[in-house]
Order: sequence, then C-alpha cells, then structure tokens
Amino acid sequence: MIQIGPSETGRPSGARGCTCFKLRRLTRRVTAVYDRALSGAGMRVTQYSLLAHLRGLRGVAMSELAKMLDMDRTTLTRNLRPLIEAGWIGVEPSAEDTRIRLVRMTPSGEAQWQAARVCWRQAQHEVNSTIGSAGVAELHRILDSCVPLFRAASGAQGGAE
Repeated sequence: MIQIGPSETGRPSGARGCTCFKLRRLTRRVTAVYDRALSGAGMRVTQYSLLAHLRGLRGVAMSELAKMLDMDRTTLTRNLRPLIEAGWIGVEPSAEDTRIRLVRMTPSGEAQWQAARVCWRQAQHEVNSTIGSAGVAELHRILDSCVPLFRAASGAQGGAE
C-alpha cells in the first residue's frame, strides 16, 4: 500500500526522478486518449471537464469556479473563451453585485455535453482498461488524498472536486 504524507527524508524509499515530470508525462498520455475520443464531439477534455463542472450550477462566480478547479482566474478565463465563443456557456454580471461575473452552461452547452458524453465514456473505458480497475481506484485514491495536502501547504482553500 502506498503511504501518502510527508516523510522524514522528504523522499519516499525507492523514489527516483522528478515527481512533477512523471505526473506531467502521465497527464500528457492520458489527456491524449481523452482528446482523441472527444475530437469526435468537436472538443477537448479541458472543455468537456469545464462543462461537466458547470452542469447543474445555475451560475457560479468566476472566482468560485476557479477555486473549485484549483485553477487561477487567468487560466480559467483563457479556457472558458472557446466555450463562450461556441455558445456553450454564458458569462453575465451577478444581479446582486455587478463586479461578480457568473458563469453558467447554456442549453446548447448541455446538448454538446450530452453528445460528448459518449466519447468521454469511450476514453474512460480505454484508460480504465489500460491501467486496470484496481490501478485506477488506487490512482484516484492517491490523487484525491494529495490535493488537500498541497492546498494546506499553500494556504489555498479549494472547493470540492
């Protein structure tokens, strides 16, 4: 079993190489699987993920969405731009405070997300088959347990995933 948390040496026994590089290399490989599948729906996994997070929300403040995604507002704005241009999401000022910009999924975005869901399931199946169900469960457990550790270390207060 893999232990998560700080070690006395700062390095788990047997760990070699740069953790960031290893995570990014895996992320590139996995992202390619999802992007390839979702290209059939005319989107990338980053766009699908944003739509998935917006589903069911009736308008969320840009800053709150950035917190939920562990993303800075500049990156979020850049990632939202193609969705706005496609008409899949809308951004409008809050009725209570016009300085707050609310992000919401449009009916067109919901239809696009529903259409892309089939492609996403195909990619999810490919990743699960490649890693194996036990491997995916362990990977999710590790990732889910690490995010709060880094939020705490940085003083960040992120939302639920």
